[in-house]
Amino acid sequence: MTQNDIVLIRHGQTEWSITGQHTGRTDVPLTDFGRQQADALGDMLDGTHFGLVLSSPLVRAWETMARAGYGTVGVPNENVLEWDYGVYEGKRTDDIRTQIPGWSVWTHPIEGGESPDEVGARADLAIEQCLAAEGRVAVFAHGHFLRVMAARWMGLPASAGANLGLGTATVSTLGWERENRVLTGWNDACHLSSMDPVL
Repeated sequence: MTQNDIVLIRHGQTEWSITGQHTGRTDVPLTDFGRQQADALGDMLDGTHFGLVLSSPLVRAWETMARAGYGTVGVPNENVLEWDYGVYEGKRTDDIRTQIPGWSVWTHPIEGGESPDEVGARADLAIEQCLAAEGRVAVFAHGHFLRVMAARWMGLPASAGANLGLGTATVSTLGWERENRVLTGWNDACHLSSMDPVL
């Protein structure tokens, strides 16, 4: 396996990311502000060449990828879809906790959806595909999935993604220190610093 860096890019803002609703397989589009964030990603990446560009096929990730300048080379990949939240799709953690105190997607069963380890297995497949590519790889995907992918990159359980916060339209990098897999950058939002957030 080659020592490729993997650049992780979370999609821009959606209405559900504003409200904190769990957005798994529901195809929620970007807000106008989310589109502006995606354009800012394009300015930041400035045409960086990637040997492979993977994207979740869901519109919020795909449009982010396209607006960032990679629409002609992006490859849809279902391994990088967001977590399947089952019965918790569209619900907020605070609301779920009124019925299940202390509930967390990281620690509680997800009825009708995926466990952390099942998301981790998909992340492992995506990592293998990235390592098989020639050169740097970009992955346009979703907050919880990318947190799991980073945890698995470092050899940690998928549930360790709970400790890796990730904002919308941020850029993170999985890299190397000699033979060790490390995070070389995380949750970089410097390209968004001049934008007024829409909350």
